[in-house]
Amino acid sequence: MATPPLPGPLAHLAPLLGHYGYWAVGVVILVEDFGIPAPGETILLAAGVYAGAGELDIVKVALIAFAAAVVGDNIGYLIGHFGGRAFVHRWGKYVFLTPKRFAVAEDFFARHGGVIVTVARFIEGLRQANGIVAGTSGMHWRRFLAFNALGAALWVGLWTTLAYLAGSHIDTVYEDIKRYELYFVLALAVLVLALVARHVLRRRHERAGSEGPG
Repeated sequence: MATPPLPGPLAHLAPLLGHYGYWAVGVVILVEDFGIPAPGETILLAAGVYAGAGELDIVKVALIAFAAAVVGDNIGYLIGHFGGRAFVHRWGKYVFLTPKRFAVAEDFFARHGGVIVTVARFIEGLRQANGIVAGTSGMHWRRFLAFNALGAALWVGLWTTLAYLAGSHIDTVYEDIKRYELYFVLALAVLVLALVARHVLRRRHERAGSEGPG
């Protein structure tokens, strides 16, 4: 089977993906997730299209993308945790993480905590700054890891599935989804909040039961 032409904005990734395959998916997503400008989301879409045409294995694409996303964000977390704001303000400009952009991301974290770690995966700008801001804000690593892994799973699952099924029509589908992205992110945030609230209420109920009269 001939390699399918990639549509629209994905076309420039054909040489990279055709030559390096799974390595391209892993490396591009990895470096994007600790702040280096790279087309992480578009290469994930392109890999999904290739998988739909039989050029790549969709399960391998998804697993590699998930692992790269989680590892990349954790590298960002370590940079933020040990480097702090001074490091980000000194070097962030070289990867387009300006003080203004960083302040916006930090404000989101201050107000929404773990939930924003999950939904940030779907927001351009926040996706790249996600781990770094979590590290500078002092978020506990295990909490960050859990929400980050959830966001990575949802992000990879959504785009690989859509690209795999849509094939050469993915550019049209992608544009439609990005148009309504805010509504999708809000719905996702509500879902995550509901799951977290359910977990907290269950833990409180269990604690109250164990502390009750014997």
